[in-house]
Amino acid sequence: MPKLKTHRGAAKRFNTTGTGKVTRKKAFSRHILTSKTTKQKRGLRGTTTVDTADESRILRMIPYK
Repeated sequence: MPKLKTHRGAAKRFNTTGTGKVTRKKAFSRHILTSKTTKQKRGLRGTTTVDTADESRILRMIPYK
């Protein structure tokens, strides 16, 4: 049986939890942070779960993670 190749770009961006959910980092926190409020920047900290509509596609890209 052939092995599946991991999509390296997806592997760097997504992780799976113990229950099988996919987590990602929040967007809009890289640059131009001076124009964003402290409350907005605080909300962008940490990780969040991927939407269920995209979850199956991402799991196919990271089969062993």
